[in-house]
Amino acid sequence: MAEDYRIGIEEEYFIVDGETKSALKRMPPAFLEKAREVLGPRVMGELPQSQLEVMSTPHGEAAAARAELHGLRRTLGEVAGEFDLAFFASGTHPTASWQSGKRAPTQRNDGLMHDLQMLGERNMLCGLHVHVELPDADLRIDVMRRILPYLPVFVALSTSSPFWESRRTGLMGYRLAAYDELPRTGLPELFESARDYQAYVDALVAARAIRDSSYIWWTIRPSRKNPTLELRAPDSCTRVEDSVAIAALYRALVRHLVRHPEVNAGIDAVDRAIASENKWRAQRYGIHGSIVDRHAREAVPVAQAVESLIDMVSEDARELGGTAELEHLRTILGGGTSADIQIAVYQEAEHRTGNRNEALRAVKTWLTHASVQ
Repeated sequence: MAEDYRIGIEEEYFIVDGETKSALKRMPPAFLEKAREVLGPRVMGELPQSQLEVMSTPHGEAAAARAELHGLRRTLGEVAGEFDLAFFASGTHPTASWQSGKRAPTQRNDGLMHDLQMLGERNMLCGLHVHVELPDADLRIDVMRRILPYLPVFVALSTSSPFWESRRTGLMGYRLAAYDELPRTGLPELFESARDYQAYVDALVAARAIRDSSYIWWTIRPSRKNPTLELRAPDSCTRVEDSVAIAALYRALVRHLVRHPEVNAGIDAVDRAIASENKWRAQRYGIHGSIVDRHAREAVPVAQAVESLIDMVSEDARELGGTAELEHLRTILGGGTSADIQIAVYQEAEHRTGNRNEALRAVKTWLTHASVQ
């Protein structure tokens, strides 16, 4: 088994008008062609024409992943500027209306829209996906089971979607609330082995419910194309440092669970149900809430849960060269997630101007600037 646990990071962005920061209704073909010319296979279109995804190469060092993400964002911003466009990383676009969005015309997308109907049209959402190399198929399933109680922490740390269709949602992370309308989302089932997971996939494929396992969109899943376990729970992080810190925490946690098979070995349906409740609490309150601790029989503040997780995986992070990235998690706890800052920017601008639309515009301007810093 590979001992370096290489990581790959995928980020989804909104492509917006350079002046108004409104989401595009239709992606200019020349822009997409130029982006692909410059960035190659590291950039691809998404289901909505207003979105793009960039993908890092596999890295053994968090610092290298950070440098590549900075470079990808900087280059994409330069290309977008040539077409009077811009982009930002956020779980939702603060003012976009899903009714006016257009879908990229591909065979896969056409099939998805036929299957999902209006739910597919509402899927104007951007996430952060982190792959950790784990070649053994049974180990991927084992870790996927035992990591479930920790997934709400990743949701809380990444919240960047407090607005939807020009409204405060009351949630710090609205993205997953909307995303979970789709089938085969949320937390994975408690599969015991790769054989059990494959039996599930084979049954759905044989029944023509899905074409392959890439149509399974859980918060964490075995990758179909790569020998990795893919974290999909986080919102797209506005700041690169947040993305890399979350990726480093996930990488260290995967290594820890591999090296300590006794951790959560007895996970059961009660644990999964509590994890589902905690996922909701993370969406609602972000880093300011608490999570249910079954064994302590109390609610633990998210900040305390993060500190406990950092302490648990500190040796793994050190071995992987990710200690500095874990320290940045404390910066998030102290200074807030993207959702916290978006709300603060909105409130300040609304108080100053007395105009809700101007306040939303200020949020979009902050998102655009912060995404390329």
